Amino acid sequence: MSGSTRFTVFWLYKARPEWRTLADSEREEGREAFLRTLDAHRDTVTLRAAYSTVGFSADVDLILWTIADDVDALQALAVDLNRTPLGQHLEMRHAYLGLATASQYDPEHGPAFLKGVPPKKYLSVYPFTKTPEWYLLPFEKRRELMLVHGELGREFPTILTNTVSSFGIADQEFVVALEDDDPAQLVAMVQRLRAAEVRVYTKVDTPIFLGRRTDPREALLALG
Repeated sequence: MSGSTRFTVFWLYKARPEWRTLADSEREEGREAFLRTLDAHRDTVTLRAAYSTVGFSADVDLILWTIADDVDALQALAVDLNRTPLGQHLEMRHAYLGLATASQYDPEHGPAFLKGVPPKKYLSVYPFTKTPEWYLLPFEKRRELMLVHGELGREFPTILTNTVSSFGIADQEFVVALEDDDPAQLVAMVQRLRAAEVRVYTKVDTPIFLGRRTDPREALLALG
């Protein structure tokens, strides 16, 4: 697959309560096996970042953002992670899978991670689906509305945007991932975008999860 098109998936995990009842030595062994497994797949799967969501969400404790040239590599890693002692105590609450390409409305616009831009401190990720009426609009009208939407977004130059397509491979049509070092900027931009006309064609854009990027080991330690 070309370097301008890649698959990505956001794995959102919740630690089962019994994980925190294990002995310290068992949990350390579980963490080490999990990290070794991530490292063993690094030739085929890129870990953009690990994020702790502890305290930010009651439903999710950990997000792993992974990227690969094909979905087989992503699945192989998921299977091996499940087999680790820690993996057996993690419940995958969501798996947001998508294909990353340039935008059909603006070929110069594409996911930041596809351009090699380093990750920022905070990630906001959520599924996104438009209404059926959106796709019945003429292409030029859709393009016009999206360009206005993009202009509003450019008022927040520090924010990295990553939108990937999930048509036919997941319930949502897109996965949206926003990155910034200041979560207040994420709040400000999303609130600003509510004023865009294209908003009336939004059908689904929840649940939303905020994660703080951290060293993978630290993210696992935060599980308890």
